[in-house]
Amino acid sequence: MIRLAPVLTAVALTIWSASAVAATGPSPHQIIQATADELLEVVKTRRPELESNPKALYSVVDDILRPNFDVAYAGRLVMGRYWPRSTPEQRDRFVTALYGSLVRRYARGLLEFREDTVKVLPHSGLISLEEDFVTVKTEVKTTEGTLVPVNYRTRWTDGKWKVFDVIIEGLSYVTHYRNLMGEDVRQKGLDSVIEELEQS
Repeated sequence: MIRLAPVLTAVALTIWSASAVAATGPSPHQIIQATADELLEVVKTRRPELESNPKALYSVVDDILRPNFDVAYAGRLVMGRYWPRSTPEQRDRFVTALYGSLVRRYARGLLEFREDTVKVLPHSGLISLEEDFVTVKTEVKTTEGTLVPVNYRTRWTDGKWKVFDVIIEGLSYVTHYRNLMGEDVRQKGLDSVIEELEQS
């Protein structure tokens, strides 16, 4: 069984996606690769500080992730059928808590990342300007040398491409957490689930 820790570490570096696909603009794949390179450089130059200051590490991840991650859309997909049953306040808290939990989880493994562990695969064919969804495929090389397929689902929103789901070996992040959430909500209630996310 593949250990998810090194995979999630690599996801932290490649989950942030893209700008508009236009004749003069970069593709989602190019942006993912460039952003991964940028994060690697930040970690390389600030490693002692980030190792001793988790808040600074979280801030680095947040600064790069937030503009390119569709926080609200991902949160709504994870909530699923509970979205229309919840209050606006609960939705806002859940979306914020889910995103914060992701940032902290990915950031904690960021310092173990190795430069040769992520390969962005080329897109088959051209990306049409009429497309609203594009999947970016990558391969993650774990510390054991195993290649793991990791796909990033992006959608066109607010004038740019944003990631809203990550699929590791066929397992969708959105689907996985939606299933977990459904069970937890039934047992504990929505407010308790939100509180646990806020503290994770």
